[in-house]
Amino acid sequence: MAKRPSMSDVARHAGVSAQTVSRVSNGAPYVSKEKRERVLAAMRELGYRPNSAARAMKSGMFRTIGVIYESLHPVGNHRTLEAISEIAAHKGYTITLMPLDAETRNAADGAFTRLGEMLIDAAIAIVPSDFYHQPDWKLPADLPSVILGPPIFSDVSTVDFDQSIGTRQAVNTLLDLGHDTVYHIAGPQESYSARSREATWRDTLTQRARKVVPPLHGDWTPDSGYTLGRTLLDESQPTAVFVANDQMALGLYRAVIEKGLRIPDDISVIGFDNIDESSAFPPPLTTVSQDWERIGKEALSSVLKLLDGESPGRTVLPTALIERESCAPPPREEEALRHL
Repeated sequence: MAKRPSMSDVARHAGVSAQTVSRVSNGAPYVSKEKRERVLAAMRELGYRPNSAARAMKSGMFRTIGVIYESLHPVGNHRTLEAISEIAAHKGYTITLMPLDAETRNAADGAFTRLGEMLIDAAIAIVPSDFYHQPDWKLPADLPSVILGPPIFSDVSTVDFDQSIGTRQAVNTLLDLGHDTVYHIAGPQESYSARSREATWRDTLTQRARKVVPPLHGDWTPDSGYTLGRTLLDESQPTAVFVANDQMALGLYRAVIEKGLRIPDDISVIGFDNIDESSAFPPPLTTVSQDWERIGKEALSSVLKLLDGESPGRTVLPTALIERESCAPPPREEEALRHL
């Protein structure tokens, strides 16, 4: 077996010091462009690959971030993970993924335990919000960690969206158009985000002295939006519906069409998430936007701050209503009677 070229071999071939080769390997500054190009050319000619494990043992840094996630089916999860991966690569870090194989506290504990045993510098958790209510859920004490969600640990950084801003805008927009009240197709009750959106929807109606009709709870999928939409339209005559995510709103669209009704002429609909497809709904969906790329960037930024010795902190990002064509004033009484 041929001997693997060493840093000294590269230094001799490029006519520079071993320290200069080390600086180039680590992406350090203070190396002239001419020397950097000579070193990189020597590395390519000799087939030299920096020994990252040796560098890590010497520096105490592995330049790897562990990411725990429960599922990539929700739109926000995979878009957040994409953003974390892209920004980490730009910063010179790699990502180690640790999927949860069951929706239990033990699964989360086990994942964090395994991450604590791996060659990583810090961890980011994108986990189901019902885990947060387990009082004995623990994170490795010596592992800098960031959770995407509510602040439940004083020694852990958190990054989250303010669900209330966009939700309040959505409900008020429908009421300001003249609708008597706003019905709600909510997300699963165990979801922190769904509960937050539902609570704001309820509070906004209450503050404006409007009737609060009990919400229907789905599971974030278009199928559940369709099923609940059929139930809603069979049992009630809503003129405005706020849906907890865009995918369930898509299912509601189908139920409305099958009922022989039109959006927004007969029913106004607002979703949540601003998925890429929402602008292509027939008609384009008014929805609440969450900046998934930004939350991924903030998550990684928080990790790097912890690694630099800063204290844990909390970052809250705003949500905002994106107005399109799925909302209008309620139909006049004679128009509504035609569809009874």
